[in-house]
Amino acid sequence: MQKAAAADAGTLASLAKEIWEEHYSPIIGAAQVSYMLERFQSEEAIRKDMLSGCVYYLARYDGFACGYGAAKKDGSDVFLSKLYVKQGYRGRGIARAILNQVYGFAKKNGAERIRLTCNKYNTSSLEIYKKLGFSITDTCFKDLGNGFAMDDYVLEKKLK
Repeated sequence: MQKAAAADAGTLASLAKEIWEEHYSPIIGAAQVSYMLERFQSEEAIRKDMLSGCVYYLARYDGFACGYGAAKKDGSDVFLSKLYVKQGYRGRGIARAILNQVYGFAKKNGAERIRLTCNKYNTSSLEIYKKLGFSITDTCFKDLGNGFAMDDYVLEKKLK
């Protein structure tokens, strides 16, 4: 596990494309996946995130890039904006390892909790978050433009 640098943005964007097309297309459709990849997961968007204070973590397994996460300080909380693992690497503790890095970041920043959003129909990820100690606290609907929207649950894990 390593903290990602701006030079890793291309690798992160490639991972995003592979993971999102496989995992999210059945949930939100290929057109919305394509739109969101360009807007939020492109190399340019990732570099912009990094410049705004978002910290990315790049996971490798046997030397291969297989997942990533990103978090940002948000008031007294840390917002976990990304946590993704390639299909063939799931179930190996990689998401937990990324989350442990986020816990360290949260502790270093004195955060009281970690928050995240997850699509309401992403049942497999919701179950994983629940196993990791997160609970649903709210709902969130956000218009993304071009006829697309995010219809999510807000989850949190208290740290103190």
